[in-house]
Amino acid sequence: MKYETQKIAYYYFLAAMALFVVQVSGGLLAGWIYVSPNTLSTILPFNIVRMLHTNALIVWLLLGFFGAAYYLIPEEAERDIHSPKLAYIQLAIFVLGTLGVVVTYVFDLFHGNFLLGKEGREFLEQPLWVKLGIVVGALIFLYNISLTVLAGRRTAITSVLLIGLWGIAIFFLFALYNPSNLSVDKMYWWYVVHLWVEGVWELVMASILAFLMLKLTGVDREVVEKWLYVIVGTALFSGILGTGHHYYWIGAPAYWQWIGSIFSTFEIVPFFLMMVFSFVMVWKGRRDHPNKAALLWALGTTVLAFFGAGVWGFLHTLHGVNFYTHGTQITAAHGHLAFFGAYVSLNLAIFTYAFPILRNRDPYNQVLNMVSFWLMAGGMTFMTFVLTFAGTLQTHLQRVLGQNYMEVQDQLALFYYMRFGAGCVVVLGALVFVYAILFPQREVIEQSSSVSVAPAE
Repeated sequence: MKYETQKIAYYYFLAAMALFVVQVSGGLLAGWIYVSPNTLSTILPFNIVRMLHTNALIVWLLLGFFGAAYYLIPEEAERDIHSPKLAYIQLAIFVLGTLGVVVTYVFDLFHGNFLLGKEGREFLEQPLWVKLGIVVGALIFLYNISLTVLAGRRTAITSVLLIGLWGIAIFFLFALYNPSNLSVDKMYWWYVVHLWVEGVWELVMASILAFLMLKLTGVDREVVEKWLYVIVGTALFSGILGTGHHYYWIGAPAYWQWIGSIFSTFEIVPFFLMMVFSFVMVWKGRRDHPNKAALLWALGTTVLAFFGAGVWGFLHTLHGVNFYTHGTQITAAHGHLAFFGAYVSLNLAIFTYAFPILRNRDPYNQVLNMVSFWLMAGGMTFMTFVLTFAGTLQTHLQRVLGQNYMEVQDQLALFYYMRFGAGCVVVLGALVFVYAILFPQREVIEQSSSVSVAPAE
């Protein structure tokens, strides 16, 4: 570890991993409710479980992004973070807001209250006071890292990361606007949801991936930066107007069907380029880095993101197809593999790379870490195929033949059992990952105590 303030990332990563375990556990419970619908129906109904599952996902991914920024920016800018105290205050705000959200959701507190009660907007159900707290925390974060970057060395990695992080904060402001008209609401709602995950989050992903490739492969910075600019350009070109593929059926003008169809088909390009980029960097790399697990996660991120966000997104993005598949289990198949591939795996990659350095040890428990990758990646891939088959059958029975929704759900029971089994494998992989990260092998502890080994970067 080169800079003392990189330790800030350690606490962000710990908070993120705790929420990661909560998130996958909530997903497993939700999967079981599909199998047995009355499970905890009076104590913890499905809509609350789903909110906890999706909100925990968003928050822990953001905490991972913030931690990654606090870790890599000192190395890229060649200076310590401007104010460590502000960074810890920001973390406290996010943890407090998360606890407030959980208590509000689970106990249904302040029902209907404008400031304290939950809102009814999917993914943005957080009470207004929590949203305002997120804005304050984001402003603290942007102030802190912007001053650090501006006062130090400027690189393509920090520039792209800064643009992405500023984009996250700016587009979240639309979450504060909640119009009464449902069509107008959805227009602005997608400004947050789409332009996050299919826009500025891709910039964050590309910059963190570029940093990892730089450290793990030893390829020249100029080569990495050229690839980074191409990836960012295609992500912004396709992602911004690609928002239109969400406007098909919400009462927006008909021209969005063509704009959404055309530009969203190009959204597969940046993910394909990221996959090619990572493998080319490894092929050209001159460094035999000891942290093989981090390299596996980095390469796995690009492959799974390409298929989850790229291929599975393309499968139902054209309006003629989306007319039938919208809101079916095909959407769930795309969403699960896209989030896991593009962002979950990315965070786990930077955790795997940074933790040994933050704890001043060689990479440890790599075999277990790589086992966790194959468990989670295998479980999520199987779940994606299961949900795709379920969604295809659901589309035909419900949208083509016109069968009743609940009648169709009964015919999908086998797929839901298989989805739950896949979820068990994913949760097992998550627990193995946390164990591998937090608990080093005994021989590594003994080696570290007997001789000081500087971790390779």
